[in-house]
Amino acid sequence: MQSIHQRPHARSSQRWSWWPLLPTFPYGKRQSRFTELITGQAWAVEQLHGIWYVAVPIRMTILKLDQGGLLLYSPLAPTQEVIEFICQLEQSYGHVKTIILASSSGLEHKIFLPALARAFPAADLWISPQQWSFPLDLPLAWLGFPRSRTHILFQDGLPHSEEIDWLPLGPLNLGLGTFLEVACYHRSSNALLITDALVSIPQQPPTLFDLNPNPLLFHARDSGSEPLLDTPLQRLKGWQRIVLFANYLRPHSLQVRGFLPLVNDFLKAQERRAINHFGFYPFIWPSGWISEVEDFFTAVPLPIRIAPVLERLVFVRARDSFVKWLRDLSSLAEEFALIPAHYDAPVLISSLNLEQLAESIETCHWAPDDGSWQILAKIDDLLLRYGLVPASPTTPEN
Repeated sequence: MQSIHQRPHARSSQRWSWWPLLPTFPYGKRQSRFTELITGQAWAVEQLHGIWYVAVPIRMTILKLDQGGLLLYSPLAPTQEVIEFICQLEQSYGHVKTIILASSSGLEHKIFLPALARAFPAADLWISPQQWSFPLDLPLAWLGFPRSRTHILFQDGLPHSEEIDWLPLGPLNLGLGTFLEVACYHRSSNALLITDALVSIPQQPPTLFDLNPNPLLFHARDSGSEPLLDTPLQRLKGWQRIVLFANYLRPHSLQVRGFLPLVNDFLKAQERRAINHFGFYPFIWPSGWISEVEDFFTAVPLPIRIAPVLERLVFVRARDSFVKWLRDLSSLAEEFALIPAHYDAPVLISSLNLEQLAESIETCHWAPDDGSWQILAKIDDLLLRYGLVPASPTTPEN
C-alpha cells in the first residue's frame, strides 16, 4: 500500500457543508488520505468518522475497470479535495462509470451518495436492495438519489458482471429496516470489497490519524484536567481505548464519574478549548482496561474478524447466514486483497482464512452475554423485549 502525496490543499477544499445531516466527527472539515492499494488497479480515499472523538477510518474504494473507467465503492464525503483526486485518476484511467452503495442500512455510507452522484453526473448508481430511511421510510428520489441513474442490484441486473462477482449477505430483518450488504469481487485484481461485515483492526493507530491526532490524545487521558500530549505512547493508549469504545460501546472496565467528582475534575482543568471539550471528560479507566485490550486482540487469531457490535446486535440470530456467506466468498479464489470500508486495508487473506473464520463461528460461544459484551447484550435483550427487533431476522417482511 502506497500513500499518494499531493500538494497541500486549502482548508476550503476539505469543507463538508452537509454535515448537519449526520452530525458526526469531524463535522464540517473532512481531511482525506489517498492511498494506492493495488498498483494501477485500486485506490482508497479515507476519512475519520465517529461520535464524540470515538473515531475510526472510513474508506471509499476506487476500482479500475478492465473495460476502462472507474468504479466507486462505498461513498464518503465528496469534498473538493476528494473530487480533485478522483478527477486526476480519471485522466489516466477513464471516467467514473459506476458508484456502488452496497449496504442497505449503513447511514455513514448512504448519506454521502447524493452529493457524490452530483459530482459525477455521468455515473450510474447501483444500490443494494431494500434501502430504508428513519424515522420516515421515504422514496429514494426524496433522499436525493437521481431517479434516472439509480439501479437496484440483482433486481435490475448486475454491473460489470463480466469482471465482477456480487455476493449478498442478507437480507436480515432489523425491525426498523433491513440489513443487506453486497460484497464485490474483482477477478483480475483479486480485490474483495466489502462494507461492514468483516474488518481487520490494527493494534497500532492507523496513519490516517496523522492528519488529526486529537481523538487519540483526547481519550488517552485519565481526567479532563490533563492536557492533550502528543507522544507515541499517548497515541497508542488513545487508540486502544477507541477500539474498545467502537466495538463494545461501553467497555466492561470503563467507569463513569459521579456528578460531584466530574465537576471537581472539570474545575481543575487549566486548558479550556473546543478540542478538549473545555476540560469535560467523564470516564475513569481502572487498570483492568489493558487486559480487556489484550483479550480483544487475542480472541480472534486471524487477520479478519467480525466487529463485536455487529456480531451481538445484527448477526446475533443469523449465524448460519453469516457462515454461508463466508463460505460463498471462500469459493471465489484462493487468495484475496480484502478491502473493507473500515479500519485496515488491504488485508491479504486466503480462502482458508475465510473457512477458518466460518469454522470458529460454528464452534465458538457466538454473541456472548458476559464480560465486555454485557452492554451489547443488554441492548439486544431490551430491543427483543419490546418487539423492536425480530427473533427470526432471516425472514424479513416485505
